[in-house]
Amino acid sequence: MSQTTSPRTIFLAGATGAIGAPLTRLLRQAGHRVVGTTRTPAKADALRELGAEPVVVDVFDRDALVAAVTAARPEIVIHQLTDLPPALDPARMADFVPRNARIRREGTANLVAAALAAGARRIIAQSIAWVYAPGPLPHAETALLNHGAEGPGAVSVQGVIALEDAVLQAPAEGVVLRYGYLYGPGTGSDSPRRPMSVHVDAAALAALLAIDHGKPGAYNVAEASAELSTARALDELGWRADFRLPA
Repeated sequence: MSQTTSPRTIFLAGATGAIGAPLTRLLRQAGHRVVGTTRTPAKADALRELGAEPVVVDVFDRDALVAAVTAARPEIVIHQLTDLPPALDPARMADFVPRNARIRREGTANLVAAALAAGARRIIAQSIAWVYAPGPLPHAETALLNHGAEGPGAVSVQGVIALEDAVLQAPAEGVVLRYGYLYGPGTGSDSPRRPMSVHVDAAALAALLAIDHGKPGAYNVAEASAELSTARALDELGWRADFRLPA
């Protein structure tokens, strides 16, 4: 695994999630100070066990979020916030789509505002890799997102577009990680369920590497497939799709 250059203070929003938990482990192993958020006080102890400094905060409370990020004084803010059903249960996903889109729209805007108020130099955010507009395959990061999406998926696509615009247009170094379909602990599946997938440990590695590697912009982060080009993440971040944390 490539190492970061020096210890940083990292504000990790969504530190107890499927990617946030392994990312916290990786950040601490790399020597970084991690201030991690959770919405529920009951999860604060779990963050302490991972070596993070827990902060219980609601991302929709902008004033409280700005105060929390400013107090942490991070160099890097990482956005791994989602609002999804346990184990990514497909039967419940439709109920959570509007809630997750709200996190992407409003939560991201609040987190970016807090990062800027705190003077963070880089903002790294979780996005998804299956919102490209129809076009030639494999999709590279320069391909257009599906702004004209219709039907049930349109809410998710518009949330992603709002998230990416907020991060990439901010007056800081914005990095967007377009993850494939997640599998691994916390996702309800131990193996890929479809093409363009990524293990949560490998997804976490991409966020760790993005602290000190890669130019601002978007990166596709998924295992090799005909649908998606991941050359930029491999070349600029030094990312590995086969990375796994020890059990």
